[in-house]
Amino acid sequence: MKTFIRRAFAALTIVAGASSVLTAPPAHAATAAPGYVALGDSYAAGAGAGNYINDGSGCRRSANTHDVLIAQSQGLALDLQACSGAVVADVAGRQLGALNASTAYVTISAGGNDVGFSHVISECAQPGWMSNCNGAIDDALATANNALPGRLAGLYASVRARAPHAKVTVTGYPLLFNGTDCHVLTFFSGDEMSRLNSATRRLDAILAGEAAKAGFAFADVRGIMAGHAVCDRPAWITNLTTLSAGDSYHPNADGQRYGYAPPTSAAMGVGGPVSGMGTRAASVRTGTTTSSDTRRGRITIPDLTTPAARRKAAAAGVTRAELDAIVRAQRSGASNATLERMSVAATR
Repeated sequence: MKTFIRRAFAALTIVAGASSVLTAPPAHAATAAPGYVALGDSYAAGAGAGNYINDGSGCRRSANTHDVLIAQSQGLALDLQACSGAVVADVAGRQLGALNASTAYVTISAGGNDVGFSHVISECAQPGWMSNCNGAIDDALATANNALPGRLAGLYASVRARAPHAKVTVTGYPLLFNGTDCHVLTFFSGDEMSRLNSATRRLDAILAGEAAKAGFAFADVRGIMAGHAVCDRPAWITNLTTLSAGDSYHPNADGQRYGYAPPTSAAMGVGGPVSGMGTRAASVRTGTTTSSDTRRGRITIPDLTTPAARRKAAAAGVTRAELDAIVRAQRSGASNATLERMSVAATR
């Protein structure tokens, strides 16, 4: 009887031990992964990079965005709050709830929608006689110079108040154009592309300046993305797409991996991941907020067949025959240079 009891007790001990092993958390879970919160707009969310996360938000958050890649490389617990269409006020009012005193890293991409990114690109993509590209750029620069610094200062102060111990990094925007327009549906002139790039430089300078005032790091992506504009080979920026206007003129998957991840992770002080992603992810979750305006960030595709286009053509002295010839050339796949020449010639 005593032998039976001893054996039964031993068996219970083994079962109890096995149960504790099955229910105990893994040893590495004893130390929580550093918290990483990604705030901002479509360039942080990952519009244009594909592989979108089905979270019902409409934010076009991508598993290919640099925030996810950095988290995966460095074993960080990422909360991806960034949302396509967000302006500075959206970030401040809808995304900061994810921050707290234990947040270790924060990245912010904001400002492009405040200066009317999609409106300016949409305006300049049209033939000169249909648009006021220079006026749109002038308006964007006025907002950038006069209103944006104050908005950013307020946002950055709120971020610091909510995440007092975090390393905060502000990311800039890339130059979209290389001086060549290679898309059959767009009419960017050389001067317009030059001005658009110049306006981006000014926007980045404002972002970098306000980041420095707040004591934040700045990740400049322009250098590493040089040579990979919309018409470069390989391009790291998605050109105009008729499938999803929200993807147009945003970094593609390679742009996020090779253009954004290295300078951002370096500015964060966590290294420069380029390859070997996805091996150490602690966790990735997306924000519960939805896009405040799903139209922001979407590029309007130029359409020369609309009544409005015909009226503008007539007002500029472009005859119906000339307009129809341009449309036929577009549909036949004529080069952008040919279409631009035809468009300019029609107004002389």
